[in-house]
Parts: sequence; structure tokens; C-alpha cells
Amino acid sequence: MPANPRNGRPYRRLVAALKRRGDPCWLCGHPIPPGLDAGHPLSFTLDHVVPLSRGGSLLDPANARAAHRRCNSAKGNRTTMPSLQTSRRW
Repeated sequence: MPANPRNGRPYRRLVAALKRRGDPCWLCGHPIPPGLDAGHPLSFTLDHVVPLSRGGSLLDPANARAAHRRCNSAKGNRTTMPSLQTSRRW
């Protein structure tokens, strides 16, 4: 059974570089609070613009963006984002 490529050093470096940049969530535009537990809905996750299931590259920095866990889960493996429900009327 092959090893999981998301456990490798290049993937961890990519995640660390995105966290250091401190970019807001690319899906909703809100800041990602640092230091949250990985299971928290607003915690940092790496999202791929072109999902891996659709041929996107795992380690290409141009395909990687910072996202909230909740926003990334809502996007799923789509290339476009459905409208997110916000807590306020804009």
C-alpha cells in the first residue's frame, strides 16, 4: 500500500508556508484565526483550487489556498464555490 503523500515533508512545507503568510480564507474572505484546534470549523485548512479528484496538483503552490475548514468542506470537490450562508445581511 503506497504512503499517503499528504504526510510527506513537501506537503507539510506547503501548509507551513501558507500558514506563515496569514492570508484570509480565499472562499469567504474572512481572516483565519491562528492557534485554533484542527477540528474547529474556523481553523486553517489547505484547499486546492482545482480539486485533486479533478486532476489538480497536490504540491503546486499555485493550486493551494488557505481556507476555513467549514468553507473547504462546503466547497467539496467543486471548482466553483456555492454561495455561503453568512451571519449578517450584506
